[in-house]
Amino acid sequence: MTCTLGDLGLRFGCVVQGDPGVVIDGVGTLARAQRGQITFLANPRYRRLLADTRAAAVIMTPDDAEDFPAPALLTDNPYLIYARVAALLAPAMAQPGGVSPAAVVDPTAEVAADAWVGPGAVVEAGARIGPRTFIGPGSIIGQNARLEADCRLVARVVVCAGVRIGERVILHPGVVLGSDGFGIAQDGQAWVKVPQLGGLTIGSDVEIGANTTIDRGAIEDTVIGDGVKLDNQIQIGHNVRIGEHTVIAGCTGVSGSAVIGARCMIGGMVGIAGHLEICDDTVITGQTLVSHSLRKPGVYSSALPLDEARQWRRNSARFRQLDSLARKVKALGRAAGNDDGEQKDE
Repeated sequence: MTCTLGDLGLRFGCVVQGDPGVVIDGVGTLARAQRGQITFLANPRYRRLLADTRAAAVIMTPDDAEDFPAPALLTDNPYLIYARVAALLAPAMAQPGGVSPAAVVDPTAEVAADAWVGPGAVVEAGARIGPRTFIGPGSIIGQNARLEADCRLVARVVVCAGVRIGERVILHPGVVLGSDGFGIAQDGQAWVKVPQLGGLTIGSDVEIGANTTIDRGAIEDTVIGDGVKLDNQIQIGHNVRIGEHTVIAGCTGVSGSAVIGARCMIGGMVGIAGHLEICDDTVITGQTLVSHSLRKPGVYSSALPLDEARQWRRNSARFRQLDSLARKVKALGRAAGNDDGEQKDE
C-alpha cells in the first residue's frame, strides 16, 4: 500500500512536519530505512542515528523534532503510531475460505463458510469455527471447542476439548490450550492423578506466542481476559485468571490458581507462585520471583543485576553470612540497651 505523509497524519491524528506530499510505501529502521520508507524514534539512545537516516520520514515526539529538518509525524507516542502505520502499510494476507482436501472435519462440527481449515488440520466432533477464522496447517480443534470470528491459528496449534476462544485471537505455532493441569495427590510414595474437569476461556483480541501452554482448570475454568498478550514459551497453570490487557514476556511461569489483575506488565522469566493475587496495574521486572500476593500497584523486582564474576562470587559468599551478621548486630544492640538492635539517640 502507498500513501502520503499527510494522509498518515490525518488518519492517526499526528502533526505533519515538512512536505505532506511525501510518498510512503513501507517501514524500516532508523539505520536501514530506504527511500519511501517511514521509521520511528521512541528510544533516546537511537537519536544519534537521525542525522544519517535515509528514511522518507520519521515518527517522533515534538521535542525530538526540534533540530530535525526532514519530514516527520509528530506525536507523544511514536511507537504506538508506528504500530498503526505498519499495520496499514502491510495488511494481513487475504483470508481463504473452505476446507483443504487434506484436512479432517467431523460431520458434526460447524465450520463457517468463509472460515479456512488448512491441510493436516483436524476438527473434532461438536467443534464450532466462526466466520473468517483461519485454522492453519496441522492444527487440532478438540471436541466441542468453540472459536469465534476472525481468529488466526498460524500452524500446529492444539485447542483441546471444550476450550472457548473469543474474537480476533491470534495463536502462534505450537500453542497448546486446555491441556491437563499438574494436579496430583500423594498416596504414600506414589502419586495419583487428580482429574482436570474445568475448562479454559480465552477472551477477545488475545495474542499468544509460540509454544506457550495454558492448562484447563481443575474444577472451574482457567480464564484469560480480553486484550491479554502472551509472549513465547510461557506456562500458565490450571485455574489461573489473568485480567484484561495484561502483557507477559517470554519464559514466565504462572503456577496454579494465581490471580493476575488487569493492565499488568510482567517481564521475562518471572516465576509466580500459586494461590496468590497480583493487583491491577502492577509491573514486575524480568527474573523476579513472586512468592506472595501484591496488593498495591507499583514496580516490583527481585533479580540481581550482572556483576564481574570475582565480585559476584564474593557477594554470593556474603549473602550466606547475612543471617549470622544480623544476629550479631541485634546482640550488639541489646548490649547497648536497645532491644530491637538499633542504636538509640542520645
